[in-house]
Amino acid sequence: MGRWTCCLCSRVADSLMLLLVLALSCNPSTAATASPSAPHTKPSYSFGRTFLGLDKCNACIGTSICKKFFKEEIRFDTWLSSHLKLPPSYLLSYSGNYTDDAKSWRLVDITRLTSKYRHDRADKRICTSLLKTKTCSLERALRRTQRFQKWLRAKRLTPDLVQGLSSPMLRCPSQRLLDRIVRRYAEVPDAGSIYMDHLTDRDKLRLLYTLSVNSHPILLQIFPDVEGWPFPRYLGSCGRLVVSASTRPLRDFYNAAPEVAADLALQLLAVLRSMGTNDLNYFFYFTHVDAGTFGVFSNGHLFIRDASTLGIIDKEEGSQLIDRQQEYKDIFSCLTVDCQSAFVSCNSIREKHSLVMVCQELLPKLLKGKFLQPVQEKIDSFLQHCADGLADDQGINEAVAELAEILKPLRSCDSRFAYRYPDCKYSDKY
Repeated sequence: MGRWTCCLCSRVADSLMLLLVLALSCNPSTAATASPSAPHTKPSYSFGRTFLGLDKCNACIGTSICKKFFKEEIRFDTWLSSHLKLPPSYLLSYSGNYTDDAKSWRLVDITRLTSKYRHDRADKRICTSLLKTKTCSLERALRRTQRFQKWLRAKRLTPDLVQGLSSPMLRCPSQRLLDRIVRRYAEVPDAGSIYMDHLTDRDKLRLLYTLSVNSHPILLQIFPDVEGWPFPRYLGSCGRLVVSASTRPLRDFYNAAPEVAADLALQLLAVLRSMGTNDLNYFFYFTHVDAGTFGVFSNGHLFIRDASTLGIIDKEEGSQLIDRQQEYKDIFSCLTVDCQSAFVSCNSIREKHSLVMVCQELLPKLLKGKFLQPVQEKIDSFLQHCADGLADDQGINEAVAELAEILKPLRSCDSRFAYRYPDCKYSDKY
């Protein structure tokens, strides 16, 4: 009897096991969950050090935001697709997404300081001119230069250490401006000191390299948007890529509605006014402007999108380099430009310089044919007068005020202009 009962139990157990197997085979998802041999696969984003430029460090910008890239907290737009492919490395800029909590994402711009082609040419120039070879360790080659050896010995960043660099920001340097660079350099722990004691040899090379190639990220660091300066927020660098808050270039608004065009033109004039008159007594001027120089945030606020062509004159201290001293040239002077290119004299820059350039290159494309007569005729007449250089006896403030008075009644107050709405509903100045 006991043997029969045991046999019956065994058969029941076999039947139950068979039913379980059949049930699992009919439900693939259940089978996948139950089977330990089907591991969960997570999409991975494979970065090459070459794409980021990390293979060139410490002849690079920095590494402060690399963790964000490798933790997938910075993603290119193409990463949002199922293919997960990195964009082409030859592009100068990319649209990306940034997160701090892996839930909410915001748009960012990911840019190179210069094109990969120019970077490669500069790298080759370093090796051939300094070590007479086609390839080399860029860091080892640059560390041997006379300029960098002076940087290593220096306690403070002084005008003679940056003379001859191609950046417009450094063509007329003051000690006050150079101290600000060291004190606010964001790729190192904040020491709040004007002395370079807190900068390692590696940090000094990265700072020198950045200033030699393109001073755009340095300007974003030393004149931050949180203090009211018209620049996008600097978020960090990785290798030769810079990450900053996203803006749409002004060229995207050339066909905008008249009230939008009027609003952007007024903001542009306000930015130019702040560049000449500000609490720190710095005078900013452009050496070149184009449709990508200015950008617009999603809230309608206009900023300087590309600061690489901005020069600075210290109205408080003045320049501590006379023009002939800027003729000094070395490998750092020609990493991205022709070594024979001439510097603009500090004494040749006038207060109206940037306004005239904007009247020639940007405002006509933004305001042309947008308004009814006789308003359009007044705008066109002013822009022509401005593009011709303005009258010698007319100051920039008067010129800006004249155009602003024409444009103010043409803008509107609604939710499209989130940066000033709903404040404009309750303020007379709008």
